[in-house]
Amino acid sequence: MLRVRCLRGGSRGAEAAHYIGSRLRGVFTGWVQRTFQSTQAAAASQNTCAADDKATSPVPKDCLVCSYNEWDPLEEVIVGRAENACVPPFSVEVKANTYEKYWGFYQKFGGHSFPKDHLKKAIAEIEEMCNILKGEGVIVKRPDPIDWSVKYKTPDFESTGMYAAMPRDILLVVGNEIIEAPMAWRARFFEYRAYRRLIKDYFNSGAKWTTAPKPTMADELYDQNYPIHSVEDRHKLAAQGKFVTTEFEPCFDAADFIRAGRDIFVQRSQVTNCMGIEWMRRHLAPDYRVHVISFKDPNPMHIDATFNIIGPGLVLSNPDRPCHQIELFKKAGWTVIQPPVPLIPDDHPLWMSSKWLSMNVLMLDEKRVMVDANETSIQKMFEKLGISTIKVNIRHANSLGGGFHCWTCDIRRRGTLQSYFD
Repeated sequence: MLRVRCLRGGSRGAEAAHYIGSRLRGVFTGWVQRTFQSTQAAAASQNTCAADDKATSPVPKDCLVCSYNEWDPLEEVIVGRAENACVPPFSVEVKANTYEKYWGFYQKFGGHSFPKDHLKKAIAEIEEMCNILKGEGVIVKRPDPIDWSVKYKTPDFESTGMYAAMPRDILLVVGNEIIEAPMAWRARFFEYRAYRRLIKDYFNSGAKWTTAPKPTMADELYDQNYPIHSVEDRHKLAAQGKFVTTEFEPCFDAADFIRAGRDIFVQRSQVTNCMGIEWMRRHLAPDYRVHVISFKDPNPMHIDATFNIIGPGLVLSNPDRPCHQIELFKKAGWTVIQPPVPLIPDDHPLWMSSKWLSMNVLMLDEKRVMVDANETSIQKMFEKLGISTIKVNIRHANSLGGGFHCWTCDIRRRGTLQSYFD
């Protein structure tokens, strides 16, 4: 603040006033000149912001992102990469999500590549899957290849990475918004990096882009003494609502959510906690309703091999993991179908999943489904429903923890927002 002491005598007072005025005019003129120059520089920049403060259209006509459910006609999809995939270190959250028969595998290979020959076959299978999708008229995008064996350290933990094989785990598309999930495994902390180039392109086309709060993944997020000794133990713990992830901070994997227009269903699981669900509920309200459903599942992690919505009023429900809220769907007039027992052999390695990947299918539209070429029983089930099957063999890709739904994230489906439960 400029303070002036008034002096007696008109001439000195006038001099003071003239001096102050000239100083203020100089300051103001300089400010105007600098502001004008800055404005000119900003206007010349290629990355200019809007000159006025008017908001752009909420859904630009040329936006590449638009998907409200799991079955509208598929136009564009992200398909994951198996390249450079690494076995995650055998930490407490990995132990809680894997079966005892494979614990030795994680202890031996954690932090290193999956078996090379197996990985090579998985890569070839996914390449063929991409070719088939393109042949069906679908635009296919891929994440960037990254060296997942690199060790990294945060203030709270150290780890190596895992892969960018399952975009469904980390990306959730709701309307024209892409939501990056925070994840719950330390080995997946930096997985988002493989998708950033694609997401920036979608953002520049007009899509909304949201990153959920990134958890610290400090020790407090996990029950370090989570008691696992048998499947029976897991059943008891899951029935009691006890999981390896605590409520220390929000966490969730996108694959624990499944969409049906205005209604989105989610399960509390080993990787999705109540705080994560509540964050999503508040974020999507009031346009979308998030419903929590649960299953008789000793190892809940990702909903789409347990409960897969395949059409308006049509859902596949795993007979081995019955849904406790199934009456909600039946009362709404939905048809609940129990898929047949999977045919995958017992000796086929499923390091990160169960045989029920057979029901982890990708709907190209209401009358076309991508299904495993080896699973003839579920193919017959779809054909009886009047749904044509597009058969692809991804047996080795299954071993990395996912079926067709997991390996993909639908970016654009031709359809509009509907309510199927009113």
